[in-house]
Amino acid sequence: MSCRKIKAALTIAGSDCSGGAGIQADLKTMLANGVYGMSAITALTGQNTLGVTAVSEVSPVFLGQQLDAVFTDIFPDAVKTGMTANAQLIEVIAEKLIFYKARNIVVDPVMIATSGARLISENAVELLKKKLLPIATLVTPNIPEAEVLSGLRISDKEDMEQAARLIADKCGCAVLLKGGHSINDANDLLCENGEMTWFSGRRIDNPNTHGTGCTLSSAIASNLAKGYDIKAAVSLAKEYISGALSAMLDLGKGSGPMHHGFDINSRYNDV
Repeated sequence: MSCRKIKAALTIAGSDCSGGAGIQADLKTMLANGVYGMSAITALTGQNTLGVTAVSEVSPVFLGQQLDAVFTDIFPDAVKTGMTANAQLIEVIAEKLIFYKARNIVVDPVMIATSGARLISENAVELLKKKLLPIATLVTPNIPEAEVLSGLRISDKEDMEQAARLIADKCGCAVLLKGGHSINDANDLLCENGEMTWFSGRRIDNPNTHGTGCTLSSAIASNLAKGYDIKAAVSLAKEYISGALSAMLDLGKGSGPMHHGFDINSRYNDV
């Protein structure tokens, strides 16, 4: 009896003990999108939908050992990076991805949590731009992250186009600039090879949005692993995340302003 070949994707990111973001969200998303998910952990975090309370970074040596273990056995068809934490870890990630000739690299430049907690040291931002973005297939910043990467203030559609073009030109990769931070009604902008493509989105009145950025980039990586081009991969990922948010499911009540605590991938856990 022959085995069915399944595509594989690797996430390099931080762990979220509450299960809604980070490594946990990435792996759930990959499974829901029909690929085999693997992980290399950059940091352990104490976090939930209320915010991040603690971060413990792994050593560069240990991160390198995780990446060696993955690439020398089950070579990923796509790689997604999330929380990279510090400059030393970025150095290791870039070095290993280049050494193993990794393909379909999606960089989610996680810098600041929704709660406002900083998730990457300031001196690591320049290294991220210098070492990681130039080897990426696609980078997926939100508005605040795009402002850091471009050095521009973004307040409207024209600013988004200018910032996306600037980041793409500087880093030599495609850019998906997410418009979900109160600009342009959740419409996202893809800049690829100088071409601008807008993906319209409907702002869904759902407070359970913990982990949406991780989920979108992981869904894109999953689609790239399956052989879709960038534009199709983004379109399918947008459909996936909109469907999850539209389900309006709730895990229960907590005690804070983001108390709903819904993991958006629960919508597809049985797929």
